[in-house]
Amino acid sequence: MVDTTAEIVLFDGFDELDAIGPYEVLENGAQAGASLETDLVTLEETDIVTASHDLRVEPHGTLGQPDVLIVPGGGWTTANEGVRAAVDDGALADAVDGRFTAGATVASVCTGAMVLSEAGLLEGRPAATHPVAVDDLEATSANVVDERVVDDGDVLTAGGVTSGIDLALWLLEREFGEEIANEVSEQMAHERRGEVFG
Repeated sequence: MVDTTAEIVLFDGFDELDAIGPYEVLENGAQAGASLETDLVTLEETDIVTASHDLRVEPHGTLGQPDVLIVPGGGWTTANEGVRAAVDDGALADAVDGRFTAGATVASVCTGAMVLSEAGLLEGRPAATHPVAVDDLEATSANVVDERVVDDGDVLTAGGVTSGIDLALWLLEREFGEEIANEVSEQMAHERRGEVFG
């Protein structure tokens, strides 16, 4: 039985690397000894989710009550697509808020921070997002910082697309130890960038 469950919530128009990068890191962490199970999920049951670059992904199931919930970005600058559509719809933000209230640690990658903001989770907190959304996030009550990974305890945010890899490596280090995180980093030939803010 695993000690920690992580779910990465997908929606049409999500950025591939925002979700798949952290997924691979966390799966490799489990193989390296972390007591962790990671699933790709959606709000509603569906066979296929189409990402922003047309990658088609078959999710494992629907959103449960994970210990860690990761929200990717993608599509913020395009009307009716990706994160923009998800924020306008409101259902994802409501679901994120519900999981957070029930005790989940919530993290975002890239413009996924706009979903966390819509959920009310970034009020007065330091937060990072992709440069295309900085002005919009600054217009909220978040304290926007120019950092790659921001850890504010039960809410974490990561900046641009590839920073999701560093976010996931930090989660491995924070929850399961530096040795596992370093092993995964070496296995993936990824040189971690920047200090974690927070």
